[in-house]
Amino acid sequence: MSLFTIKPFIAANAAPDAGHLRRVLGPLHLIALGIGAIIGTGIFVLSGQAAAANAGPAIVLSMVIAGVASALAALCYAELASSVPAAGSAYTYAYATLGELVAWIIGWDLILEYALGAATVAVGWSGNAMSLLADVGIHLPAVISAAPGTVLTTTDGHTALAAFNLPAVVITMLVTWLLVRGVKTSATVNTIIVFVKVAIILLVIGIGSAFIRPGNYTPFIPPNTGTFGQFGWSGIVRGAAVIFFAYIGFDAVSTAAQEARNPQRDMPRGILGSLVICTVLYVAVSAVMVGLVHYPDLRGPAPMAVAIDAARDAAAGSAWSGVMNALSMLVKIGIIAGLSSTMLVTMLAQPRIFMAMAQDGLLPAWAGRVHERRGTPHVATLVTGGIVAIASGFTPIAVLGELVSIGTLFAFVVVSLGVLALRRRQPGLLRPFRTPWVPFVPVASVVVSIGLMASLPGATWLRLVLWMAIGIVLYGVRRARPPSAIDATTGA
Repeated sequence: MSLFTIKPFIAANAAPDAGHLRRVLGPLHLIALGIGAIIGTGIFVLSGQAAAANAGPAIVLSMVIAGVASALAALCYAELASSVPAAGSAYTYAYATLGELVAWIIGWDLILEYALGAATVAVGWSGNAMSLLADVGIHLPAVISAAPGTVLTTTDGHTALAAFNLPAVVITMLVTWLLVRGVKTSATVNTIIVFVKVAIILLVIGIGSAFIRPGNYTPFIPPNTGTFGQFGWSGIVRGAAVIFFAYIGFDAVSTAAQEARNPQRDMPRGILGSLVICTVLYVAVSAVMVGLVHYPDLRGPAPMAVAIDAARDAAAGSAWSGVMNALSMLVKIGIIAGLSSTMLVTMLAQPRIFMAMAQDGLLPAWAGRVHERRGTPHVATLVTGGIVAIASGFTPIAVLGELVSIGTLFAFVVVSLGVLALRRRQPGLLRPFRTPWVPFVPVASVVVSIGLMASLPGATWLRLVLWMAIGIVLYGVRRARPPSAIDATTGA
C-alpha cells in the first residue's frame, strides 16, 4: 500500500455496529463536553503564567488572538466533523483526505494534545488542591506535592525540593475509573460540573470586578526586555501561543462523533457553541484577574485562586468580608471540580483516537477493544490513564503546556489542509456544515497556527521533532512487518 493511501470515505463515515460505541449523546452533552474540555488549565493555570512571563495585562489581547486562531480552526473542524462523523477526530479526517502517513503522524501528534493535555490539567488540579488543603490546615509533604525539581515553600518558611506529584496521579486514577464505567455516565457528570465551573467564573467576573485596582493595568503592554516573547508585542504573541492551551477542547467534541445521536447536525453545534461561550468568558475573566493582582504575582499553579484571595484581602474589614471569605473557598472548590471535568473530556478523547488507529491496523488490536457491557474502549482508557499518571507525576506544568500547544496547533494545520483537499477531491460531497469563505478561512487557519507555533521556544520545537521522529520510526517498523504478522496482531 502507498504511504499516501486515502481511507475509503464510506469506511471513514461508517456507523458503528452493535459491538462498538453507543450513540447516546445529544447536543447539550456535546456542548458541555466542549466547555468541559476548554475551561480548565488554560484559564485556571496557564493564563497567570502567560501574564507573568509574557504579556502582562495585555494577556487580554493574547486571549483574543488565540480565540481568533481557534475560531478559524473550529470552522474547519465543524465541516469535517459533519461530513466524516467518525471517532478519531483529526486522525480520521487526515486519513480520509491526506492519506495514511499523514494520518499516522497526526494520530501520534494527538497524544501530545490529549494525553499530555490531561497531564497538564492534572498538575494544575494538584496545585489548586494543595491551595485548598492549606486553607483548612492540611499540608502534604513537599516531596510528594509537585514535579521533580520544583521548589516549594513549607509551612515553616523553608524551601524544599519536590520529587513526585502524588495528588496529580490520584486524580488521574479516579478519572480513569469513571471513564471505564461508561461514556453516558461520564458525560452526565461532566455536564453537572460544567454548570458549576461556569457559575464560578461568572462569580469571579461579577464580584471580582468590584475590587479591581486600575493601577494594575499600567503599563497595559509592558516594555520588551530585549528578548523575544518577554513582554511588548512579541510577548503578546508568545502569550497567545502559550494561552492557546486555554482554547483546546472544542476539537475533543469531534472524537465523540460515533457516540452522538445526530452527528451531522449536532457536531458543528457542539464545536462552535462551546468555543463561542468560552471565548466570551475568557476575555472577561482574564481582564478581571490582571486587575485584581499585579501581573508578576500571577506566576504559579493557581493564579485564579491568587486573584480571588487578593479580592478577599481587599474586602477585609468591610461588609463584603464574610462574603469574600466564603467566595474564596467556593471558587477554589469550583476550580478543582472544573479541572476534573477537563481531565475527563481529554482522557475520553485519547482512547477513541487509539481505537480508530487500531481499527485501521496502525495500532495493535487491544487498543480497539470495546467493553461488551459498558461500551467503552476500556483497555485504551487504562493505557491512557497510565501515560497521564506518569507524565503528571514527573513533568513540570510549563513543559507540558508548551508541548500540548504546539501539538494542537500542528493538528489544526492538518485539519485545515484537509478541508481544502476534500473540497477539491469530492466537491459534490454532502456537507451538513460548510466552512465559510473557502479557501480564505482554511488558509488563514494554517497561517495563524504556524505563526503561533513559530513563537514557541526552540526547546519546545526540539521536543516536537524528537517526538515525531520516534513516531516515524514506529510507523516504519509497523509497515515493515510481514502482512501475516500485522494481521495476527491487529485482526485487520
